[in-house]
Amino acid sequence: MTILPIDLDYLSSWLEKLLSTPSPTGFTDNIVRECCAELDRLGVAYEVTRRGAIRACLPGAKRRPARALAAHVDTLGAQVKRLKENGRLEVVPIGHWNARFAEGARGTIFAEKGSYRGTLLPLKASGHTFNEEVDSQPSAWTNIEMRIDARASGIADLKRLGVEVGDIIAIDPQPEFLDNGFICSRHLDDKAGVAVLFAAIEALLREKVKTPVDIYFLFTIAEEVGVGAAAVLNDDIAALIAVDNGTSAPGQNSSEFGVTISMADAQGPFDYHLTRKLVRLCRENEIYYQKDLFRHYRSDSASALEAGHDVRTALITFGIDASHGWERIHMHALRSLAELITAYVCSPVEIQRDAREIGSLKGFTEQPVEEARQTLTTDVDFSAK
Repeated sequence: MTILPIDLDYLSSWLEKLLSTPSPTGFTDNIVRECCAELDRLGVAYEVTRRGAIRACLPGAKRRPARALAAHVDTLGAQVKRLKENGRLEVVPIGHWNARFAEGARGTIFAEKGSYRGTLLPLKASGHTFNEEVDSQPSAWTNIEMRIDARASGIADLKRLGVEVGDIIAIDPQPEFLDNGFICSRHLDDKAGVAVLFAAIEALLREKVKTPVDIYFLFTIAEEVGVGAAAVLNDDIAALIAVDNGTSAPGQNSSEFGVTISMADAQGPFDYHLTRKLVRLCRENEIYYQKDLFRHYRSDSASALEAGHDVRTALITFGIDASHGWERIHMHALRSLAELITAYVCSPVEIQRDAREIGSLKGFTEQPVEEARQTLTTDVDFSAK
C-alpha cells in the first residue's frame, strides 16, 4: 500500500474556506492570495503568473520528467450587460450554466465604489402580478435580471451607485456539509478539486515523502472559459493530470463515490499509458474507482495541449450530481482522489524517455495488439449435428 492517510478535517475546512471566497472567472485575485497564503503556511515554494495562475513545486529526487496536477480556482458567475430603465441589471453568464439555475440566486456585484448584494430574478417574478405567466415564461438568460439591494429605480440611480456595464457578479455558493459525508453547494466545480490537491500536499509534507521526480501543483484561473492550464506549465513537466468534476448523470458511468477516471472528453482520448497507470494504482491500493467518458466536457488538460505543450494528460474526477447547477458530491470521492494522487506521485517513473522533450525511438512506448486468448465457458457441444 503506497497511499498516505488523508486529513479529512483539513480537506473539509479548507474547502469551506475556498467556497467562502468569491472567485468567478475574471475576479480571482483574492482566492489566489488565499491559496498562496496557505502554501506559505505549509512551506511550499510557488510562483505566480502575471494573471494569477499558481505553480507550486515539491522537489523530488530528480527534476525530470516532472509530474503536474492541476485544478482551477475560478467558478461560474455573471456580468452586467446593461443598466435597465427600471433600476435593475441585465446580465449574461460567465462560463456555461443554465438560466434555470440562476433564477432566485443571491449574489454580490463588484462595482468600482464597492460591492452590493442582489438577487437574480425572472422578469416576471410575482405571481400576484403576472398570475400564470410566472410559470409559462421561458427559462433563458434574456429573461433574467438582477435586483440590486440598494435604492435604484432607474439608470441614473444605478450610475450614482457606481454600477457599470461589465461589473462582475459572484453567485452565493450556499454550502452545506452533511454528517453523512455529502456536500451540497454551488462551485464545487472545481473548489473541491483545489481542496483535494491541498489535502494531498498536506499528506506528503506530514509524512515527509521524497518523490522520485519534482511534483508541480497547478492552480489555474480561467478554466470555465476555456483557458485553463495554457500558460502555467514549464518544460520539465512531462505528465499533467487534471482534477475536476465528473458528471454522475443518466448515461454516464461516474459515481459520487470513489475515483472516476476519464478515458476521454470532448477533445478525444486521454493518454493511453497514463490513464492505465492510474487504473492500476487504484487496483493495487484498493481505491474504489470507475471509468467514464465525457462528450460535452473539457478540462485544464485540453487548454495545455492546445497551447502546444507536448505532455501526457489524464483527468481524474469526483462524481458530481447536477454539475454547473445545485451540485452535490461526497467526501468519499475527495478522499479517494487524494489517496490516488499520493500513490501516483510516489510511484516510480516508468517511461524514462519522457525526461527528454524529443529524441530517438529508443525507449518509446508500445501498445498491445495481440489477439486476446478466449476461454470457452459454455457447455454447448458445437460439434453436435
